[in-house]
Amino acid sequence: MTLGSVEITRVMELPVLRLPREFVFPDVPVEPWHRHRGWLAPEHLDPAADEIHMMMQTWVLRSDGQTILIDTGVGNGRERPYMPMFAHLDTDYLGQLAAAGVHPDDVDTVICTHLHGDHIGWNTHLADGEWRPTFRNAEYLIARADFDYWNPDNEHDTRAGRQWENAFEDSVAPVQHAGQAVLWDGDHYDVDANLRIEPAPGHTPGSAVVLLRSGTDRAVFAGDLLHNPLQIAEPDSSCFDEDEDRARVTRRRILEWTADHNALLIPAHFAGAGAAEVRRNGGTFAVKQWASWQ
Repeated sequence: MTLGSVEITRVMELPVLRLPREFVFPDVPVEPWHRHRGWLAPEHLDPAADEIHMMMQTWVLRSDGQTILIDTGVGNGRERPYMPMFAHLDTDYLGQLAAAGVHPDDVDTVICTHLHGDHIGWNTHLADGEWRPTFRNAEYLIARADFDYWNPDNEHDTRAGRQWENAFEDSVAPVQHAGQAVLWDGDHYDVDANLRIEPAPGHTPGSAVVLLRSGTDRAVFAGDLLHNPLQIAEPDSSCFDEDEDRARVTRRRILEWTADHNALLIPAHFAGAGAAEVRRNGGTFAVKQWASWQ
């Protein structure tokens, strides 16, 4: 897909994950799922199995002469004692990047929307018994708020608890030690003429979105602001958020911006088309049109 002068490629790390609805959305009752199943099923919801569908994927952007990755998935060979579904994977992620025309050395910038382990895994790879940056020529853009929050040296009491134990040590610290991490803060960070990172706190303290403005086209790469399209129609629905109240405010703000600017909403984990145009629907929102990929 091309928006303005930016080319976007979707790279999938894993096949569609089918996960128990109550595991992913433990605080959301079943009634909203029943109410919206007519358009959520079958791509985003399996009502019979009571499962939702999710993707693990990276967005590759070619913008202003640069190759940019937004989030890097789960990664191979990780110790994830409290997330066994993501432990000791052996996927062909680098092969999928190659199929998209991207060699690791071609990558100029990696944007981490936040530091949960399913967004930072391919930041590094194991070489000679050490975790080393996979993209050795890249800057890794990380919100300082998330870096400080998830750094185990700071001993924060997180809602996620030990869920992502080891993720910082194997996927973030090696990048910092290699001098490739750029810790940004403030109200925005301009990546180039087309792309801007803005804070979107709530899911994590340093969660961010990436706004694309190129020509007349607009898009927002929303990370984990939404995990399932249900949250378009029910924006108060929460999922694994460190601060649920703050996440609800942020989600509504970004959905309002998306609808008002006729922008493409591109979350990290949507199955199916993976992205959608959004319109206002009274006090909530609805899918106007799903994305179309070449």
